[in-house]
Amino acid sequence: MSAEPRTITAQATNLSAGSSAPAGRSDALARELRLQALSEVDRDLIRLVNDPLFSRWKEQIKAIGGCANPIYLSGSTVTRNAVTGEVFSSYSTDGEPGERLAVRCRNRRASVCEPCSRLHAGDTFQLIRAGLSGGKGVPDAVRDRPRLFVTLTAPSFGPVHRVLDGDRCRPRRDDPRCEHGLRLGCGLVHTEDDPLVGLPLCPDCYDYTGHVLWHAHAGRLWDRFTTAVRRHLASAGGIPRSKLGEHLVVSFAKVAEFQRRAAIHFHAVVRLDGPDGPASSAPDWASEDLLLDAVEHAAASSFVTVPDSGAYGTERVGWGEQFDAHPIRPLPDSDIPSDAAVAGYVAKYVTKGAADTAAGLDYRVTSLEDIRAAVVNSHVRALMGTCWRLGGLAELEHLRLRAWAHGLGYRGHILTKSRRYSTTYGALREERADHRRGDTKPGDDPNTVTESAWRYAGSGYTPGAAEFAAGIAESHAQSLQLAKEAREDAQQWGEWL
Repeated sequence: MSAEPRTITAQATNLSAGSSAPAGRSDALARELRLQALSEVDRDLIRLVNDPLFSRWKEQIKAIGGCANPIYLSGSTVTRNAVTGEVFSSYSTDGEPGERLAVRCRNRRASVCEPCSRLHAGDTFQLIRAGLSGGKGVPDAVRDRPRLFVTLTAPSFGPVHRVLDGDRCRPRRDDPRCEHGLRLGCGLVHTEDDPLVGLPLCPDCYDYTGHVLWHAHAGRLWDRFTTAVRRHLASAGGIPRSKLGEHLVVSFAKVAEFQRRAAIHFHAVVRLDGPDGPASSAPDWASEDLLLDAVEHAAASSFVTVPDSGAYGTERVGWGEQFDAHPIRPLPDSDIPSDAAVAGYVAKYVTKGAADTAAGLDYRVTSLEDIRAAVVNSHVRALMGTCWRLGGLAELEHLRLRAWAHGLGYRGHILTKSRRYSTTYGALREERADHRRGDTKPGDDPNTVTESAWRYAGSGYTPGAAEFAAGIAESHAQSLQLAKEAREDAQQWGEWL
């Protein structure tokens, strides 16, 4: 009985549709033309928001703060009792968009991924401040230890244009000239955004070889510096150098920064602890003044000898004359840096890459053609070219100068620290992950096991997804800024709020 009405209805529908078929085809064609008129980004956004799992995709991207280049993983993890088989928790990407999970790229450079660099800066602040004020597993007593904020620079490789707070760059009365006929003085008043700042007055007189070799040996020079500090402390305490660890430990954290002349210099926190590290105090004779004497002596006496070569002769690498060392105080005290100020400065710089300071590139070069095509000034291009030329010498092959030409020969990490200085980035990330999970981890049961199987499943975004993620990142950044302003207002006007 019911089949007939459905047949009649279907026939009626077909007759009705037949009369309007041309109109339907016209509408579909119009929609297709409108879609084709849209940009690739807009078409991809339409596809994205119409996906049934769009809400879950948006949750993933919010969870990673709008990371600019996420890594996708596919797999599962199960936490269970190995004896009873009871499953405490489990997760699989089977139900996720594309059967994959987005995680942060964790790039520290703001030019590559601003959301991850902001997170890295926050971790760096916590890492440095923990070594100054305590917390994150470091005793609060470290704030009472001898501590210095030290700046070590590269020597001069030739005069460059500079900013002198409203004064002339390099005034000279007699207008002397170099052997290449260029002026050795500059009467201009440069500003920070002046493209001349950092460039040599005479590129032909500038010691590009010495500059590159200094960068290549800066890591070894720092090692010689720390050794000299320990040796000076041992001598002052009247104990053998090999026995110093039984009396005190020198802990440090340093950050490398490119100056406008494209030369690396180091800022370092140096702290004296007892033989058990942060949990113990250094002996009374190991004072702040003695530590200051030790770093001054080490800066003046440390050097590295570069292997001789017919291409450049003999080079001896040492620190520059611009040396600075200040005690660190728990709270702001006139011109003396505080714990928070030092941690904030280090965290601010650690997110910058070579390209951010106009002192290199954030990617490797593979040929001289890459160096010629690089969007850098003539000074940086000359340094990169020198890296390439010296990298071809057999006696310097171990320095891998061609592989590090994009970094002007410097191949060290931006931030390094001694093991006992404070916590680690890994510990901070694990603490943050535990906080996000909440109290869902099983206790310290030795029978609890976690089995995981993950594989790489891609990276990056489609054009529309990238646009959407950028909006999430911007919104997240605005929320952080508002929260920061609220905290500052509370500190300044708390009694009135």
